[in-house]
Amino acid sequence: MSRFSLLLATRNRDKVVEIRQVLAGLDVEVISAIERDDLPEIEEDRDTLEGNASKKALVCSRIAQMASLADDTGLEVDALNGKPGVFSSRFAGENATYDDNVNKLLHEMAAVPSTMRGARFRCVMALAIDGRVETVEGVCEGEILFARRGEGGFGYDPVFYLPALDKTFAELSIEEKNRISHRGIALRKAVELIRAHL
Repeated sequence: MSRFSLLLATRNRDKVVEIRQVLAGLDVEVISAIERDDLPEIEEDRDTLEGNASKKALVCSRIAQMASLADDTGLEVDALNGKPGVFSSRFAGENATYDDNVNKLLHEMAAVPSTMRGARFRCVMALAIDGRVETVEGVCEGEILFARRGEGGFGYDPVFYLPALDKTFAELSIEEKNRISHRGIALRKAVELIRAHL
């Protein structure tokens, strides 16, 4: 039996898979919000990634009475002045699908030349324990393609291109993606926060 239980404050199954893999080496019992019926949908109404991640972690930790890890992730596109940023998951509207958001991004970027398509993913992880919260951040630089490439990943992965690898996130395995992605970087920092409480 693990000495430490950790709630992942997300119902995004794709994120849960990625996060569980990075946490696999820890002596930690990992429970996702998908497995808990008592947790409400938490409105992401803060104007920063840090604010949203901290809010989710603190609320879920308080309700579940256990340590909670939450993230908020944003795609920041230079040609769009940093948009969609904190609104990345609902760029095309409140109930937007992954495809809806990618289609809107490609439409807004259609006239942007290849030399001006720089972008980055930012991920903030918040660990809440006993009413206190600590945050860490991961950043991954890339470019936005003119069309989708690859069958894996989720969200904006098919159009987020990594020049050094000549691949999109959607063309990487989960293991490859976790090694270099914004979420993987933030998670490895979060692991160190968790270790301090084991």
